[in-house]
Amino acid sequence: MSDATPKVGELIVTRVFDAPRDLVFRCMIQPEHLAQFWGPVGTSTPLETITVDARPGGVFETVMVNDDDGSRYPVRATYLEVLEPERLVWAEAGTGMTTTSTFHELGPTRTEIRIHQSNVPDAMRTPQARAGFLTSLDRLTAYLSRLPATAEQQRASRAVAGEGSA
Repeated sequence: MSDATPKVGELIVTRVFDAPRDLVFRCMIQPEHLAQFWGPVGTSTPLETITVDARPGGVFETVMVNDDDGSRYPVRATYLEVLEPERLVWAEAGTGMTTTSTFHELGPTRTEIRIHQSNVPDAMRTPQARAGFLTSLDRLTAYLSRLPATAEQQRASRAVAGEGSA
């Protein structure tokens, strides 16, 4: 992971995943995938609380639930741009924050995501909030590694590289 230097009110995170770009993109727009990793460690996002209409003007809604006390954290956004499998842009109605996720193919089994958030509220720029956001990406990494297609592609990639197979 690397971070560029953001301007005031912005956050920028870059993360590389050992999975094909199409799969990583689908994980960000399909509720059955989102329910497996969306939100920081200590929260869950029940499938029935996720709505995705991945088209410009469509909605992106989730409700993260605190696993300890049941507190609920709704997110409601509108897609501004959907360019599959390269780019997602949405704006959150309640905060005015805009999130742009760009998916770069680094080969058949590796993908870099660059997430740029602008108009980030102060509460979401604290070290604790940032750490929580990063754990969501950790959860995505773990989820991708458990998907059968990803595991098979990783074995094939290691075999081609001369590392043997698992």
